[in-house]
Amino acid sequence: MTSSSDFFSSRTAITLVVANMIGTGVFTSLGFQLLDIQSAPIILVLWFIGGVVALCGALCYAELGAALPRSGGEYNFLSRIYHPSAGFVSGWVSVTVGFSAPTAAAAITAATYCKSVFPETPVMPMGLGLVALIGALHFGSRRGSADFQQLFTSIKILLILVFIGAAWWQVGQLQSVVWVPRVEDFSLVGTGAFAVALIYVNYAYTGWNAATYLSGEVENPTQALPRILVIGTALVTVLYLLLHAMFLSVAPMSAMAGKAEIGFVVAGFAFGETGAKVVGVMLSILLISTVSAMLLAGPRALQVMGQDFRVFSWLAKETKSGVPAIAVGLQVAITLLLIITSSFESIIIFSGTILALNSLLTVLGLSVLRVREPNLPRPFRLPWYPLPLVVYAVIVSWTLVYLVIERPVEVLWALGLIALGLLVYVVSAKLESSTE
Repeated sequence: MTSSSDFFSSRTAITLVVANMIGTGVFTSLGFQLLDIQSAPIILVLWFIGGVVALCGALCYAELGAALPRSGGEYNFLSRIYHPSAGFVSGWVSVTVGFSAPTAAAAITAATYCKSVFPETPVMPMGLGLVALIGALHFGSRRGSADFQQLFTSIKILLILVFIGAAWWQVGQLQSVVWVPRVEDFSLVGTGAFAVALIYVNYAYTGWNAATYLSGEVENPTQALPRILVIGTALVTVLYLLLHAMFLSVAPMSAMAGKAEIGFVVAGFAFGETGAKVVGVMLSILLISTVSAMLLAGPRALQVMGQDFRVFSWLAKETKSGVPAIAVGLQVAITLLLIITSSFESIIIFSGTILALNSLLTVLGLSVLRVREPNLPRPFRLPWYPLPLVVYAVIVSWTLVYLVIERPVEVLWALGLIALGLLVYVVSAKLESSTE
């Protein structure tokens, strides 16, 4: 008989969603967007659209997660809907890039913010140390991981709200921002610049699906998962809109354009040099929960793959406390390698492409599952079907088309990784059959 301590609570799962979503993107993207879009209302429209897309995706995943309540996220869904090969490739890219790359980006950003305060801070060693330390923590019990995640996510939300309120209160003079869109602003919508900016926004919203990787370890997943995904996504959308309204109100666009450390720049205008250093430390601290959330969710995809493929059975091994220790260790190792070998921008674009393709195929799979298994019990059904599915598919597909045009190198690398995953699946399947 299992007890409640053997499962993650809904509260922990919500914090996992929030922590996965609020990472590097929201504190780095605005500077790149302002290079081509100098309109405050259009910037907010971008972030609102990103929230709508994420919520549509979360609602689709909610039905899939309630109908197929097993850990593993896209790996579980795609294996059941399409073919084990689709699930395998999804798990492959999730582990190699989908989780490890954002984890690396978050660790690098945390170290970069720390360096802005303490110039002698070595970015790479600090990023490596942060990942190794948190990875070691997740080798412990589920309870310890859950408590750590709840604590640092709560701190993250509190610090963001304090930052927003204090910056608006403290700044001497707000920027003269025009919040009502002008006629010429609408010409930006639908352009290549708008699409590329939306790619960064969509990256910032990735993570709304995090709870599905722990479905089998959540209390009453069929009932709880829809609520977890929707609440987590909605909360982050509100925080993102408030943050960007504050950024644009406090600091001039010219000072933020092309800058990655947006939080530090804005803090300088609001609080001065000393206050900016305090905020830099604060932003470093809040990224700890992002690193933790990625290292908590990602290994579950590896674990489920190990349960399904005897060749990878070693990945499914658990400690006495139920932690997939080998899977955690492997993701930590991949993340450390990415920190050593990759640049920040390439990590974001590369992983953003992979994650978009992965989630798009999964969302489309909801319709496939409804046709193929119409009598499958669905404790939660997508409201207004198929509208949220169509909205998600159209917007994500549109951004991917522009990504192919604007950043073909990263797209080719992403496709190469997918092809490699297929090759590994074929080899592993042959090994499976030979041992039967």
